[in-house]
Amino acid sequence: MSHDPGSIPLLSLDAIAFDSETTGLDTSKARMIQLGAVRIVHGEVVVDANFQELINPGVPIPAESQAIHGISDSDVADARGFADVAAEFDAWRGNSVLIGYASGFDLAMLKRERDLAGLEWQAPRCLDVRFLVNLLAPNLPDFSLDTIASWSGVDIKGRHSALGDAIATAEIFVALIPRLREAGIRTLAEVERACDRFSESSMRETQIGWHDLNEARRSRTVMARIDSFPYRHRLRDLMNSPPILVPGSMSLREALAEMIDHEVSSLYVKPLEQGGDTGILTERDILRRFRQDGEEAFALRVREVAVFPLASLPAEAFVYRAIARMKRMHVRHLGVHDYRGRIIGALSARDLLRQRADDAIQLGDDIMAAKTAGQMAAVWGKITLVAKSLVAEDVDARDIAAVISRELCALTRQACVIAEHMMPSPPPRKYALLVLGSGGRGESLLAMDQDNAVVYADAEEDDAADEWFEAFGKHVADILDEAGVPYCKGGIMASNAEWRMSLKAWKKTVKQWIKRKSPEDILNCDIFFDAVPVHGDFKLANKLLDRAFEIGGSSGLFIKLMSINACKNGPPLGLFGRFKLDNGRMDLKMGGIMPLFSTARTLAITHGIRAQSTPERLAAVGRELGKMETTLENLGEAHRIIFHAILEQQLLDLEAGIPLSNRVAPNSLNSAMRDQLSWALEQVPNVSNLLGDPLSRG
Repeated sequence: MSHDPGSIPLLSLDAIAFDSETTGLDTSKARMIQLGAVRIVHGEVVVDANFQELINPGVPIPAESQAIHGISDSDVADARGFADVAAEFDAWRGNSVLIGYASGFDLAMLKRERDLAGLEWQAPRCLDVRFLVNLLAPNLPDFSLDTIASWSGVDIKGRHSALGDAIATAEIFVALIPRLREAGIRTLAEVERACDRFSESSMRETQIGWHDLNEARRSRTVMARIDSFPYRHRLRDLMNSPPILVPGSMSLREALAEMIDHEVSSLYVKPLEQGGDTGILTERDILRRFRQDGEEAFALRVREVAVFPLASLPAEAFVYRAIARMKRMHVRHLGVHDYRGRIIGALSARDLLRQRADDAIQLGDDIMAAKTAGQMAAVWGKITLVAKSLVAEDVDARDIAAVISRELCALTRQACVIAEHMMPSPPPRKYALLVLGSGGRGESLLAMDQDNAVVYADAEEDDAADEWFEAFGKHVADILDEAGVPYCKGGIMASNAEWRMSLKAWKKTVKQWIKRKSPEDILNCDIFFDAVPVHGDFKLANKLLDRAFEIGGSSGLFIKLMSINACKNGPPLGLFGRFKLDNGRMDLKMGGIMPLFSTARTLAITHGIRAQSTPERLAAVGRELGKMETTLENLGEAHRIIFHAILEQQLLDLEAGIPLSNRVAPNSLNSAMRDQLSWALEQVPNVSNLLGDPLSRG
């Protein structure tokens, strides 16, 4: 699937650093005599993955040029011509983005040689490390390769050979990635936009015959569409429920009869001990034992043949996750569990037969297989492709947000796994890491950052556990930041002490938040009550969440303060329904979706509803109240429309290299979408109708 790589994080960019040696510096007359390149994978220079070829230019090499690169006529006498080398280089390079030093010259030479050889020319996407360094250190005495290499901490080997200079360029680029990230520049499009300030310098270079680096940016690759069904539907829609559970003491003869009677290909096996894992027995397991033991296999107990533990996914997971999990584990059956980990459904490959796991479904378990932040970034970089494709398929923006959120949770979970391996010792106590805020609600779009917390088990004696979890939290935060999820600007991360506590301390803190009236406490509660555990001991996390909902739901004053907070921001509409703009944009979070999700959250706490997403909470409130159906339906539709407008703007901003936010430019929308958005924002004040009863509480 081809797509514009502009939204790809620099750390996961499929890139090749390249350089050439020539017979001279006049791009209208010189010929290429050497081409060298090296791959950059997951933010690392793969020196062994390189390309270097001498090229016979068909003309003498001037002595002054030989003095620089040391390549003589005899060196290239038996070398191939450019056409043969170009074919090999094209196949090796593929569609990788090029990284160069003074790359306008090298691109001009590539174009000239292709023109002379009668080969088609298509400008590649290319970055020049001179401009990147100039962004970060504009006061360097000069921007020669030697100077910027020294500033970047790179030792050049093989200077003035194509491969040597290419490797140096690659190492400079890799060294710049974290510095660019600190400067808020994370993607290819963002760095290209930042380099626009050097357009005057580029113009001067094109006037002397160098190639325009921006040519490739002006032509976008058309993106293929993907089958959206696996991203629209959840396992709860396809699972067979309730699952057929059998005791481990059952004989295989009885188990086979159960399969025949119920027309199923597998049975789930009850845990062999209290608190143990559920197992699975499939028809293939039985056939293998019959082949091995013959008729005697009938007398075997199920526990002797079943596989423990049963692999399972949550009911709220999307179908694409099951496809990827089955593909990775080479299994044909999965369990489906609820938020407490209880098996509530069965899923087989037959259930998913109509869903084909093609190359578009590359998220899934790929995150679980990642071992480094760079590998995680490579997978995470595909989330934008998925979002673009699903928007093109007219998928509900809230479903797209749910996909993004699921992968954000998976990314956070894998960051925990990697962080644990980085620690000098195992966790000193049981713990759980929770994702908070929009990620926990399943409503993250593309402008997300980290919101997470750690709760660890209580202990009678102080074992310095917090020191371990502090270091662990810092590793998690750093890994996520490198992978493409920035640090939380408000510090809501497990690396900070106020978001990292024992269960007892957490319960005390939540109680204090609920009793006090400060805006900060309300904000903390807002984020905390959307929490979902993603790694560790889920039972520990649910003890905390159960207690929080119990205390919050019983405090009338707390509900009143939450209600007031939900209603405080009005929509960005002026007289006659005109949009209120600030520099051509309006914030659709503060005056749009925030009142909606804050209201849904407040009502969920009030009525003890444990649904996570705003649509699910509003639907549950409707069932609870048995009234206000029109208001609830309108607010749900408004939520969908506003989400869609934000996502569309974020995708446009990604391609343009504009930092992502929840601010939307109405002029970027078509007239029908503007009308819908105006209607949606007019519905927002109606949240006060739903909060009327809570507001009257003391």
